[in-house]
Amino acid sequence: MDAFIDPLDYPLYVVTTAAKGEWSGCLVGFASQCSIRPVRFTVWLSKANRTFRTAQAADHLAVHLLGPGQHRLAELFGGETGDHVDKFASVAWTAKHAGIPVLDAAPAWFVGRIEQRTDAGDHVGFLLDPVEHGAHTRPAAGTFHLSDASDISPGHPVD
Repeated sequence: MDAFIDPLDYPLYVVTTAAKGEWSGCLVGFASQCSIRPVRFTVWLSKANRTFRTAQAADHLAVHLLGPGQHRLAELFGGETGDHVDKFASVAWTAKHAGIPVLDAAPAWFVGRIEQRTDAGDHVGFLLDPVEHGAHTRPAAGTFHLSDASDISPGHPVD
């Protein structure tokens, strides 16, 4: 399977959510649009992640694109854990639909209502119905990918 997976260079996203007075966010590599009509997007969150635990009680998630020059933001949300660090204390963000935090620096984002959860082993898929979206800028050089994050150690172990 490594021969198939190793050359892939997935886009990475920051996913944020809020529930029970808590905000959480993490860097995600498993995510994709999964339907055209109606538009649907699925995000897969690791069960080891604090964002997953918050998302279990949430009704909505926000998905953020990052540009290739946003390594610091990717490192904050991928290399730190919300179990020890308030990731939102050092970034500008705005509460959007359902109070979900949206990162002001993200070139584009959407908030989606969680329609379904699918347990697939060490990750759970959250099927999202987009309810609000925005774009600050269009990344001139594309989006942030797995290869851009090769030096980021995960905030939680990857098994």
